[in-house]
Amino acid sequence: MPGYRSILREEFKGYDSKKLSKDLMAGLTVAAVALPLALAFGISSGADASAALITAIVAGLVITAFSGAFYQISGPTGAMAAVLIPVIARYELQGVFAATMIAGLILLLAGIFRLGKLTSFIPAPVITGFTSGISLIIALGQIGAFLGIETTGETALEKIAGYFEGGTAPNLYAMGIGLFVIALMLFFPKKWNAVIPASLLGIIAATAIAIFADLPVNTIGEIPRTLLPAERLKLSGLSLDQIAGLMPPAFSIAVLGMIESLLCGASAGRMTGKRLDGNQELIAQGLGNLILPFFGGIPATAAIARTSVAIKSGAQTRLTGIFHAVGLLISMLLLAPVMSAIPLSALSGVLLVTAWRMNEWAAIQYIFSRKFKGAILKFLVTMLATILFDLAVAILVGVFVGLVLLAMRLSKNNVSLEIIDVGRAGLTDHDLISRYKKTCVIYITGPVIFTNTQSIEDVAYMVDDRFDTVIFSMRGASHLDVSGAQAMLDVIEGLKKNKMDVIICGLSQDAKKIFDRSGITELLGEHSFYWSVDKVLAHNRPHHWHN
Repeated sequence: MPGYRSILREEFKGYDSKKLSKDLMAGLTVAAVALPLALAFGISSGADASAALITAIVAGLVITAFSGAFYQISGPTGAMAAVLIPVIARYELQGVFAATMIAGLILLLAGIFRLGKLTSFIPAPVITGFTSGISLIIALGQIGAFLGIETTGETALEKIAGYFEGGTAPNLYAMGIGLFVIALMLFFPKKWNAVIPASLLGIIAATAIAIFADLPVNTIGEIPRTLLPAERLKLSGLSLDQIAGLMPPAFSIAVLGMIESLLCGASAGRMTGKRLDGNQELIAQGLGNLILPFFGGIPATAAIARTSVAIKSGAQTRLTGIFHAVGLLISMLLLAPVMSAIPLSALSGVLLVTAWRMNEWAAIQYIFSRKFKGAILKFLVTMLATILFDLAVAILVGVFVGLVLLAMRLSKNNVSLEIIDVGRAGLTDHDLISRYKKTCVIYITGPVIFTNTQSIEDVAYMVDDRFDTVIFSMRGASHLDVSGAQAMLDVIEGLKKNKMDVIICGLSQDAKKIFDRSGITELLGEHSFYWSVDKVLAHNRPHHWHN
């Protein structure tokens, strides 16, 4: 791993106690932010708080150590929690553990085969739509915990249906706690947030209120003080049929891990001026997710919220991520009994605000206010696909729509007719004026391909007996395929049958080769090809040269 070693050498060059102090403080700050988020994402995914806490710790140690940049902080995320909801409901935790391991292997291979730039092929509106879809899934999935109502269902929509079918009255105490946390996170002064995260403060306050007031609300429940809980991956229970059945969710987990991690790195890279090594990052994510199931962890990805906190807190090296993991480990060992008493509605409040903030509101406002119809369509289609289907399908649908719109846009051409005005053309020679007084130019811009041959065929109806010479100006023809060449041949044959002289101008070398192979050059003769319309008009070309 020569690239990885060079990253480390550059990162720790001139490392001293001052930088160590900055890494330590940044790591503890990130831990304070990560703790409530990890607990919340674990509960929202359908797993449990301890699984997500273990994920944050192990990912913080393993993935951080091998990451493609010092600033990446990995752990459970809201997007991954949303993806895991139906997976856990269908396959339970053992299935999720196995899918995570398979996803880790996919990510590892993606890094080894240097696929770190794949996300650059996903249009920005597709990413935005996917993020909005995920945020909506998270929000819908938290309504039950916010209201203090238990419901079942594999998807967020099924859970919503369960709210209306259950017939259970909302728990006003739970709602009050949730609203308290939401209000605190929304209105907490930003300058104080740098000292103690509003989400952490909200959970501490809500837990204290629930304990001292003895409120009848649902809580997280027991959090084991170990990194090796009883519920973890057991390879002996897996069969080939089970592995085959888990491939689709594993692929979705891997795709999400790739997208989140690389996009997080791209954003953080702009903040720091230090570019992420995408392939090394995929290797790190792969190793981490391969290992996590054996500790009872759920899938991890790089998280922009924690990464941005690390950068703003003065992170110098990847030790920040490791210190954050150690901080979480100490919290679990010392505070597990207290954390077990955290109200679920407090976590739902954190997640509802997180879901709202996940949306790329600036990007959404931009494409809608500017009325970019293609971008709006890609955004809406991807968002709906994310809600209705799984991640992989949503991304594929979004990319497919993007490609269709691109093909439609790129396939458009413009064919226009302009009558040569010999006076405006600057012709003074009487022979040239006489020669070209009944001449028109057909300007073709854009590709001449199978999708738009009709516009070429329409030339036959544009040119009438007013003209005896037709010049095709094809300097703007960006591409020509066999269908386009056939349409051109048919039109030219028709024009020549009507005793018109046909001339081709500005043809590219590639297009000329297709003209040669299609028989157009043979039909017209090499003398019918010019560099420009001006060159034609400067040459006293006889009428019907072919005769």
